[in-house]
Amino acid sequence: MKKATFLILDEYADWEGAYLSSQLNQDSNWEVKTASIKKEVVSIGGFKTVVDYQLEQVPPDCELLVLIGGNSWAIENSVLKRLIQKRLVNNKFVGAICGAVDYLARNGLLANFKHTGNAQYLWRNFDQYQNEADFIEKQVVRDHNLVTANGTAPLEFTQQILKIIHFKDSEQIDKDIYLYKFGFYQYCAIYGNPFS
Repeated sequence: MKKATFLILDEYADWEGAYLSSQLNQDSNWEVKTASIKKEVVSIGGFKTVVDYQLEQVPPDCELLVLIGGNSWAIENSVLKRLIQKRLVNNKFVGAICGAVDYLARNGLLANFKHTGNAQYLWRNFDQYQNEADFIEKQVVRDHNLVTANGTAPLEFTQQILKIIHFKDSEQIDKDIYLYKFGFYQYCAIYGNPFS
């Protein structure tokens, strides 16, 4: 079974991982777990989450590490930095959205990757952010084993993560995301009823 670990901090953005986690968790080939620097975190929306793993417990064979944004990514944590750095260097899949991309920029972890984020001007004082030319003004950017997205792109983030892990064929992923982005009736007008 493939493992996906969603890394969440206090005041994590509930909505940024909801589409992706629900897609993965409904598939019998995938197992979804959570990790954090604390045993319990509370989301921006007030959901209290008891996490499955502390950072040191994230399984080395984890197929996908997803860094969910929020208001607590301005942290110093050497274990977290090493975990992400090791995955990126070893070509393991990593997704980062919103404030989590800010963390990657602050810690020099976007080097050698095309990327996006909330806004590049937010990173102007990050000494370790050295590859400004690789920033692309798009909702989501997929490069090598990394997917980055801004905080207004949970659906686009889900779409590109599902593609990078080859969850389904690309056309089916696009259709699935279209349903959530444009709604049932517009989907039916183009593709027919997905539930009939």
